[in-house]
Amino acid sequence: MSSSPRNDPRATYSAPPRRSYGACRAPSGDTLPTMTLDPRTPVLVGGGQVSEHDGGIEPVDLIAEAARAAAAEAGSPRLLETLDTVWLSRILSWPYRDPGLLVAHRIGAVPRHTGYSGTAGSVPQVLLARAADDIAAGRRDAVLVGGAESWRTLMKLRAQDRTPEWTVQPEAIAPAENLVPDVPMGAEAEKRIGFTRPAHIYPLFDDALRLRLGRTRSVHRDALGRLWSRMSRVAAENPHAWSREALSTQQITTPSRENRMIASPYTKRMNSNNMVDQAAALLMCSAATADALGIGRDRWVFPHASVEGHDTYAVAERPALDRCHAIRIGGQRALELSGVGLDDIAYVDLYSCFPSAVQIAARELGLPLDDPARPLTVTGGLSFAGGPWCNYSAHAVASIAGRLRDNPGNYGLVTANSGYLTKQAVGVYSTEPPASGFRRADVQAEIDRVPTVRALDTYAGPATTEASTVVYDRSGEPERAFLAARTPAGERVLAVSRDDADIDALQSCEDGAMAVDVAADGTFHVSGSAAGEGFITTV
Repeated sequence: MSSSPRNDPRATYSAPPRRSYGACRAPSGDTLPTMTLDPRTPVLVGGGQVSEHDGGIEPVDLIAEAARAAAAEAGSPRLLETLDTVWLSRILSWPYRDPGLLVAHRIGAVPRHTGYSGTAGSVPQVLLARAADDIAAGRRDAVLVGGAESWRTLMKLRAQDRTPEWTVQPEAIAPAENLVPDVPMGAEAEKRIGFTRPAHIYPLFDDALRLRLGRTRSVHRDALGRLWSRMSRVAAENPHAWSREALSTQQITTPSRENRMIASPYTKRMNSNNMVDQAAALLMCSAATADALGIGRDRWVFPHASVEGHDTYAVAERPALDRCHAIRIGGQRALELSGVGLDDIAYVDLYSCFPSAVQIAARELGLPLDDPARPLTVTGGLSFAGGPWCNYSAHAVASIAGRLRDNPGNYGLVTANSGYLTKQAVGVYSTEPPASGFRRADVQAEIDRVPTVRALDTYAGPATTEASTVVYDRSGEPERAFLAARTPAGERVLAVSRDDADIDALQSCEDGAMAVDVAADGTFHVSGSAAGEGFITTV
C-alpha cells in the first residue's frame, strides 16, 4: 500500500507550534500553572463498545461497528479515514489471517500498518501503551486498538454441527505481524496432572486467600458472593454490559441448574462469561491530529503511564499462591510515573476473570474491597459485563475514559491480566495532560528479584496441603480434587485425586492442613490431619 508523507515513518514530521491549553488541575484539586502541550502528545479520543445479543455477526463486523461508535464519541467520522494503524487483540472465535485489513476496509481506512496479538488478556493495555509511545515519537498519528468475539454465536452453531459463513482470507494475505506473544500457560508440573484450566487454578488461589484470612469455607463463600454482587450492580448500570441483572449474594453463591458448581468455591456466576458476542474499539491520535480534525478538548483523555511485568509463569514456583508481585510493583510504578497517589484515583477497573484475581489485585494495590465511593470495576466485570477472551480490557479502558470525560480532572486506573494471574499491564488515564508526557516502563527486573519456590515436576512421598480445589462435573457432582502441597523440605508439588474419600476429606477440612502421600504419577491420597503444620506463606 502506498502511504502519504504524513504516514511515512521515515518522513520528518513538521509539527505545529506548541500550544497552550490553559490551566490544568493538580490531583489535590489545586490549579497548576498554564502548561504547553507537545503536539505529539497521545490522546484517547473515542471508545466504542458493542454487545450483539441477536448474534450472527462476525467479529470483524462487530469491531467495525465499535470503531464507528468510537468515532462518533470523538465527534469526528473523518478520524476513521485518517487511521494509519489498526491493531487488534487475538480473536478466538474465527481464524483470520489479518483481521485489521478487513476492519480497515469496512470503515474506509487505508492503514500503513496492521497488527495482531497472541492470546493474552493484558493485550489491549499493552497495545495502547505501544500506540502512545509511537505517537509521542512521531512514528504514528492515528491508531485503532480493538478486538471482538462472536463466541456465543460460534458455540450455538457448533451445537448444530454448523460452521459460520464468515470471511475467509485467502492464503495470499500474509498473516499480520504478531505484536504481543502468547503468554505461556501450562508448566510441566501443571500439565502432567491436567491442571491447566484457569477455571481450576484461580479457585486454588482463592483457597489460599481463605486460609490466609482464617475463614471457614462458608464465611469465605459469602464474602465472595458479596463482592460479586457488587460487581453485578455496576453491570446493571452499564448500558454496554452483557448481563444487566443485579444479583444478590445468595443468587451468586447458591448452586442451581443455572448456576452449577465449577470448582470450589466458585459457582458458574463467579466465572468469566465468554459466551458473548462483543467488541470494543479505542481511537488514539496525537494532539495535533485531534486538533486538525476538530475533535473537541472535552473528548480528550490522556494516557499518563503504562507498566508491564509478569510473575513466574509456573504456578508452582510462586512464592505465595495468594499474591501477585507484578500487580504490586507495576501498580506502584504506574502511580509514580503519573505523579499521583492511590487516593487521587477516582475510577478503578481491576481485571475480574475470577474473584481471586480481584481480591489479590486489590490487596496488592492497597484498595478496599467494599468502598461504595470507588467500586473495583467500571464495567461490572467479566462475569456480568462480559468476558470476550483477550479483549475485555478494551471495554474497561473505554468505560474508564467515558467516566473521565463526564467528570473531568479525575484519574482512572486499569489493570489487565494474562494467564494465571501471570502477566500484568497497569494503565493510568486522566483528562488532564501528563506533566512529563506519557511514560511507559517494564518492571520485570524488580519482579525477578522476588524469591521463588522450588517446584517439583515429579515427587513421591509425604507432603502437607497448602491449598486445594474440588472440580465438579456438569451434573454438579465432585469429579476430582487438585491441591498444592509442600514437601518436608519446603518444595511445592501439585497433585490430583479422583478418589471420593480424598475429595470428602479435603472438603471437610477447614484449616487446609492435611497430610497427604503423593505418588510419582502426580496423584495423592489423604493420610491424615496435619493441623498447625501448613506451609502458608506471606511473601
